[in-house]
Amino acid sequence: MASLSVKFLAPSFPNSNNNRFSRTIRSQATPAQTVATPASGGGSATVGAERLEPRVEEKDGFWVLKGKFRQGINPQEKIKIEKEPMKLFMENGIEELSKIPIEEIDKSKLTKDDIDVRLKWLGLFHRRKHQYGRFMMRLKLPNGVTTSAQTRYLASVIRKYGKDGCADVTTRQNWQIRGVVLTDVPEILKGLDEVGLTSLQSGMDNVRNPVGNPFAGIDPHEIVDTRPYTNLLSQFITANSRGNPTFTNLPRKWNVCVIGSHDLYEHPHINDLAYMPATKDGRLGFNLLVGGFFSPKRCAEAVPLDAWVPADDILPVCKAILEAFRDLGTRGNRQKTRMMWLIDELGIEGFRDEVVKRMPEQVLERASSEDLVQTQWERRDYLGVHPQKQEGYSFVGLHIPVGRVQADDMDELARIADTYGSGELRLTVEQNIIIPNIENSKIEALLQEPLLKNRFSPEPPILMKGLVACTGSQFCGQAIIETKARALKVTEEVQRQVSLTQPVRMHWTGCPNSCGQVQVADIGFMGCMTRKDGKTVEGVDVFLGGRIGSDSHLGDIYKKGVPCEDLVPLVVDLLVEHFGAVRRVDEEGDE
Repeated sequence: MASLSVKFLAPSFPNSNNNRFSRTIRSQATPAQTVATPASGGGSATVGAERLEPRVEEKDGFWVLKGKFRQGINPQEKIKIEKEPMKLFMENGIEELSKIPIEEIDKSKLTKDDIDVRLKWLGLFHRRKHQYGRFMMRLKLPNGVTTSAQTRYLASVIRKYGKDGCADVTTRQNWQIRGVVLTDVPEILKGLDEVGLTSLQSGMDNVRNPVGNPFAGIDPHEIVDTRPYTNLLSQFITANSRGNPTFTNLPRKWNVCVIGSHDLYEHPHINDLAYMPATKDGRLGFNLLVGGFFSPKRCAEAVPLDAWVPADDILPVCKAILEAFRDLGTRGNRQKTRMMWLIDELGIEGFRDEVVKRMPEQVLERASSEDLVQTQWERRDYLGVHPQKQEGYSFVGLHIPVGRVQADDMDELARIADTYGSGELRLTVEQNIIIPNIENSKIEALLQEPLLKNRFSPEPPILMKGLVACTGSQFCGQAIIETKARALKVTEEVQRQVSLTQPVRMHWTGCPNSCGQVQVADIGFMGCMTRKDGKTVEGVDVFLGGRIGSDSHLGDIYKKGVPCEDLVPLVVDLLVEHFGAVRRVDEEGDE
């Protein structure tokens, strides 16, 4: 029986022991069966033996698509067959690639596919369309926990790139840095390792950053401290940042979160796997939701797997679910390869059966009815000053406008975290930052810091609080419109025209891939091209009614093809009609 030892250093916080957490997970995958299995709960009533035959096989340490399944596959799958992406990391191929001028790389399809596709397995995204020769680097940052030393290192990387260098807080509690050039990558990867960071397996057909409660361990009302679990998941998936080919050839990307509070800051309904705290017979564990995702073709909320696992067994079930997806997921149309499509095809019981086959001893308990999340909980605002469960300490939530930071900002955030807190910063899925572990006697001095006064306010205007925006066309080649600057401009103008007493979450995304998660927003804006006065102009499809928390559901399209220049009056009307806003009156008494 194979054994995997997973270790990590627990993040520090006051009034707590900083013990090195170590445990050994023993698991053994059961070979996939090839007999027909009845399905229920949706999807096909019966799945034939051919459909249940695994599409991949292990070869020389990597999982590859079987030859008989190579017909009708998508271009990305063909690229993976031509050359295993993880070899660029595990066999140090990045060293040689970084020495080749990018113009020379472009002359060969194989090396061109390296920089445009395979490097995404190392978290490197070539910005060919708008920043030829430069890359965005996405990190792995489980639970959004980062240190002052890590933040300073990232600042040092982007500073050397001048106006091309910046960083973003993402909607998965993560850092993305921009402006990176290929020749610097080996040295950057070395520097990341020295400060305890990695970018490995953070893009393309890999498991993305595990999300957890942004104030885990310091939350007076937390149910579960999510940090041990998100760290375990991240280190299991990446084999302690050494690279784990077992899970690097999935049919598509895959998201996971662990819920730690009643607030559901982690958005479980839009994750492929969500661990929901629940007890059973006095044991702490998790009910499982599966299949939530966004894509241009379809968006779906996660559904119950009717499964509960003890808290000590989160890895075996994650492994089993990933193996079922890896083995059986289709690899044709990329818009139909997320895990929910497989769940639909097998039915939820058929999918559950496939998971059970891959569990140790083929045991997976049915879901518990003892949910620990209070469904009537009112979601808390974490911006501003809030008491921790450690007596005498508070955390401060800072608003980072649309998540964009510069090198000097990062250095200042690191200094503030060291001066007033424990040297730790927490990132949130709303693209904001929390500084924890501040002695109450230091709060007033912290609030007087110029960075908080001028840039990252703990008390932003009410409409800015819930503003989220993806990268947009400034850097992303898939984005149809510019998002970040436009989101700020539209919101500022709307604020001048209305007053509100409640926050309204407004999300912007530059294209239908929905990195800005417009479907969960109160009001969402998805980039498109539209027509006005006979001309093609940048526009948005407007979404309305997304919900988060215990009554979560996805919003619907309210109006399509609105020119961006016409958005302000539309948003004002929506706020007045649906969110209780009042139009402001100017000095002449006119609206």
